[in-house]
Amino acid sequence: MIPYATLVLIHATPLPMALTLDHVERAARLARIAIESSEAEAVLEQLQRIFAMIEEMQAVDVTGVEPMSHAQDVVLRLREDAVTEVDQRELFQSVAPRVEAGLYLVPKVIE
Repeated sequence: MIPYATLVLIHATPLPMALTLDHVERAARLARIAIESSEAEAVLEQLQRIFAMIEEMQAVDVTGVEPMSHAQDVVLRLREDAVTEVDQRELFQSVAPRVEAGLYLVPKVIE
């Protein structure tokens, strides 16, 4: 599996481009990923397939296609925003070490 950060670093240059082992090794070094040369060759092949798919998708004419937030028409069920629990603030603050004006006071940790 190729980390997303690696794909973003390599994809920073415009398509199409000739991806090399140097690009893969540089991205791995920048992402602090230890990678063997045999793994780098496998990653290079995977990335080349991914970029080929991206080029293929970019070739599709999407004129007149509305952008979607989801692949399916999904409607979220909404519920009424209503309080369902009893207010126990006074009870909770009664056991707190320090309270002032309804706020919990905590020790200063940053000077």
